[in-house]
Amino acid sequence: MKIFAGSSNRALAEEISDYLGIPLGQLILGRFSDGEIRVYIDESIRGEDVFLIQSGCHDVNFHLMELFLIIDACKRASAGRITAVIPYYCYARQDWKDRPRVPISARLVADLLERAGADRILTMDLHSPQIQGFFSIPVDNLMASPVIARYFESLDLKNITVVSPDAGGVARARAFSRRLNAGLAIIDKRRPSPNEAQVLHVIGDVHDKDVVIFDDIVDTAGTLVLSVEALKKEGARRVFAACTHPVLSGPALERIKNSELEKLVVTNTIPLKKEAYGCEKIEVLSVAELFGEAIRRINEGSSVSSLFI
Repeated sequence: MKIFAGSSNRALAEEISDYLGIPLGQLILGRFSDGEIRVYIDESIRGEDVFLIQSGCHDVNFHLMELFLIIDACKRASAGRITAVIPYYCYARQDWKDRPRVPISARLVADLLERAGADRILTMDLHSPQIQGFFSIPVDNLMASPVIARYFESLDLKNITVVSPDAGGVARARAFSRRLNAGLAIIDKRRPSPNEAQVLHVIGDVHDKDVVIFDDIVDTAGTLVLSVEALKKEGARRVFAACTHPVLSGPALERIKNSELEKLVVTNTIPLKKEAYGCEKIEVLSVAELFGEAIRRINEGSSVSSLFI
């Protein structure tokens, strides 16, 4: 087995490498003078089971192209099997035609990964689990909820209600609420345009309860802060939030700091931007052990199904 890391999330790749006790492979990444990406694998991988760790974050298009080139390099170097480990699968929010004349970007990225030469995909908390159906190769979609649930269990909160920030996330929030043995509420939301949300009302009882808003992604935090305001108006005692992928773009950090949100719990599928470090409201949990265990089991050919529970 060989493990290589792209440039998007080197810290997570190193944690996974430490868990497995296998050093990261020698991969040289650079750019030509015109900005084109240069890739060179500085060791033999012939016949090896190769895992490429690259998250689609921050400079999304650059990191996607870098991943395609690394996959192509591995294929041409006669790797035995190539698994793309993509902690955050980008472009996943465009997964169906919600209006005429728009792309299905999640499907396009799936096609490009297969065409580049990936034999398997390992990812976490796809925006829609149905995206697995866009691939004709095996896809393992891990869940961060066990890691996040352990954190909230350690807080020893009482009278908890898990809140889905929209109707589309109800199944995800319901599964998380079962882990915490908590109630469930839903935010009735309308989105007039992308990255813009308008909260209408809260469905469910949150009065005098500790609530946890649970979602897969926090991007501009517009939905999040409006949800916090709505929950406080309904009498919620303390408001926490949790998500797998902290995109945190644009005014997100400022919005979080100025809101009544007590804590935002995220994972390290995406490295936090420099300005987010030191923010007392953000708690980062590691999913390196989960990815490391999945990689080990895939390599050994043993079952990974218990990691999805």
